[in-house]
Amino acid sequence: MTFKDACLGLFVMFIWGINFSVIKLGVSQADPLLMTAIRFTLATMPLIFFVRKPDVAWRYLVSYGVLFGVGVWGMASWSITAGLSAGMTSVLLQTNVIFGLFIGYLVFRDRFTIHKVIGALFAFTGLALSLMATDGTITIKGVALVMISALSWSLVSTLVKKSGTRQPFAFSIWGMAFAPLPLLLFALSLNGTDIITTTINSWNGYTTFSVLFQAYPTTVFGYWVWNRMLVKYPLSTVAPVNLMVSVFGLLGGYLFYGEHVGALQVISAAMILAGVLIILLKPGNTFLAARLAQWRVRKVSDQKV
Repeated sequence: MTFKDACLGLFVMFIWGINFSVIKLGVSQADPLLMTAIRFTLATMPLIFFVRKPDVAWRYLVSYGVLFGVGVWGMASWSITAGLSAGMTSVLLQTNVIFGLFIGYLVFRDRFTIHKVIGALFAFTGLALSLMATDGTITIKGVALVMISALSWSLVSTLVKKSGTRQPFAFSIWGMAFAPLPLLLFALSLNGTDIITTTINSWNGYTTFSVLFQAYPTTVFGYWVWNRMLVKYPLSTVAPVNLMVSVFGLLGGYLFYGEHVGALQVISAAMILAGVLIILLKPGNTFLAARLAQWRVRKVSDQKV
């Protein structure tokens, strides 16, 4: 990866990390599902009129909109209003990689390797530790919602892969166009029509900033850069960069809201991120494996001499 692309990728991770604090700013004033619906409306309109529809079946675009809108970001935003801190939301959302292991095994017949099992054990241990927190950064309802979000993210990745699209940016723009309506209907089914009046009355400058930040820097710019990097570089090179989202997420929660980051949260986050990193990195790509391979080559050469 070039230095320029590495810096650009890190900048996007910074945006995505503090986005959880920005979400918290918005959902403290408005309904999380309605706010997410407005986010995706702004992200797709009027951009969709300038982006040609990708050459995939409509069912993939509709499914993407529902899963990505309601499943991923609707649930993630709701988890924050349910008491989960912005920082821990960013960390626990990384468990989507763990769900991806099982989906990959069931759908694509991917094999479970030793390093994947070890990584999963690390991540599950970190998740268990996070549930032991009693300092207000974790709630059972919040964890349940963010787990639905993480599972949905894995399903979204599977959906995109199954669609066979070669136009990831166009796919995301057209797919997100199907997110607002399900989000609106879900919000109305949970809270009734009064939620619209309540949201309008409580809307202020902070909510506007939150929605605009989520729509444009986070969604349009962020996913344009991310998809561009996925096309340009191998997944094993790009995916580990995503772990920086949690670092910036924890930092943002601490700086903007004074969210407590105790020893238990640090250990929990470290184990989850370490587990995800172990899963993402192929053994053959690690520094240790490369050094070991070089040592074996030299040993064989010396024996021949």
